[in-house]
Amino acid sequence: MEVFVARQAIFDRAHQVYAYELLYRSDDVTNQFDGTEAASATAQVVANSLLAVGVENMLSGKKAFVNFDRTLLIGGFQAILPPDSLVVEILETVEPDSDVLEACGKLSEQGYSIALDDFVDNPRSKPFTRFAKLIKVDVRSTPRPEQERLISTYQQRGISIVAEKVETQEEFEWAQNAGYHFFQGFFFAQPLVVRGRHIPAAKLACLRLLSEMQSADIDFERVEKVISEDVALSFKLLRYANSALFAREVEIHTIHHGLVMLGESGIRHWAALAALPVLAKDKPTELIVLSLIRARFCERLSQLTGAPNPQLGFLMGLFSLLDALLDLPLAEAMMQVNLAPGLQGALLGTAPKDDTFGNIYELVRRYEAADWDAVIELAAQLNIKGPDVADAYAASALWVQQSLRATSRVFEARKEVRHARSGALRVLWTDGGGREKISNAQLRNISAHGAQLQVEEQIPVRTAVSCNDFKLGISGRGSVRYCKFANGKYLIGLEFAGGTGFRDPLSPKSR
Repeated sequence: MEVFVARQAIFDRAHQVYAYELLYRSDDVTNQFDGTEAASATAQVVANSLLAVGVENMLSGKKAFVNFDRTLLIGGFQAILPPDSLVVEILETVEPDSDVLEACGKLSEQGYSIALDDFVDNPRSKPFTRFAKLIKVDVRSTPRPEQERLISTYQQRGISIVAEKVETQEEFEWAQNAGYHFFQGFFFAQPLVVRGRHIPAAKLACLRLLSEMQSADIDFERVEKVISEDVALSFKLLRYANSALFAREVEIHTIHHGLVMLGESGIRHWAALAALPVLAKDKPTELIVLSLIRARFCERLSQLTGAPNPQLGFLMGLFSLLDALLDLPLAEAMMQVNLAPGLQGALLGTAPKDDTFGNIYELVRRYEAADWDAVIELAAQLNIKGPDVADAYAASALWVQQSLRATSRVFEARKEVRHARSGALRVLWTDGGGREKISNAQLRNISAHGAQLQVEEQIPVRTAVSCNDFKLGISGRGSVRYCKFANGKYLIGLEFAGGTGFRDPLSPKSR
């Protein structure tokens, strides 16, 4: 079965991500849902987010807005997620009959937040407002005077108002001034163009670095020179090369050594991680996240199509938001990095209809917008299976989450005290062929962010491994730092960016 799950950020007034709405589609559900079909679709999105995709991949610790119809509301389906993680979003098509309102009351008593989707102030929606913590208003279809009235009316009742379909900076600024609490849409990716803008030296260094990444064969000497001339880039390279993402027997102390150890693929990924925060200074953090997800997603799709130089797919996704990062028109922004003409055509929409990179970029954009019919059509044109597209998106989201956390806390996990603890458990991981595998393991030691396991088969470095055994005090998803063969078995070290669940009994927080 083809099940697609994407996400769209919901921001607070400070441009910080408050939650993600999960957007979904399965092969037997159209974009217009009714009754049982909607229930099936929501069941699929939650089940796949929890089991197949991994809820930590999709949510990164944030709340999940999930659509509920009548069947799900009265069926108690919310129990699959805890109240602090789930916002029950009631579809505008749900009638407020006695069973539905009783279910809403129970949800509120259990601590779940209820949001009303596409809210219109009419007799059908009013009964729901007794239970609602949030209402979502379409800023494009609702007249602005009516929006102001809704904000004034429901804000006094302690209900937070979410502005939906905010696509431009002007719309965001108006909605913020009008008093909205939260905002949903791609407004943060729309550039506020400033003509004749001066680009600071730090950003120019990052653009030079990214420009070097376009070559099929990276010129290590030129890249080393660019990095050496910028203190911040030099520090970031050494920190990344020594991070827990890699199994290093010795510390790396020189830029040359770091570049050699990372290799071409590793350098391309590091360059994005190092340059984006500089380019996105004073921008929402989610812009960095979306840029990296697009980059990795485009790269993986390029690999699936068998396109030559799939690393160009990574750069295409990365540069797709360069206009928003630099506040310049996209064509002008791409001139700053001398982007290859083929990629320029894909990003500007001028590429031929049969252009591989152009279709890949369009597929990525349609996936983000949950335009599932277009996703299926474009995937077929590229000879990519639907499930492979969904897997590529989920894997890209996980890679970004792990990479960003690794660059911000490289050494802390190594400094934590490991506690000897033994016991048998089972771990879930995916091999190089994309097949899920379950392996028996023995826990050797554990800390708040790391664990050492003994397994019978080799699990490659950087593989994501899920471990869940509450009796042993371990629950979460880790990345393999090293895998060593000893005494007929493999010893692997895992780093858990989100924590192992273990609590040190001697730490003050555990007392």
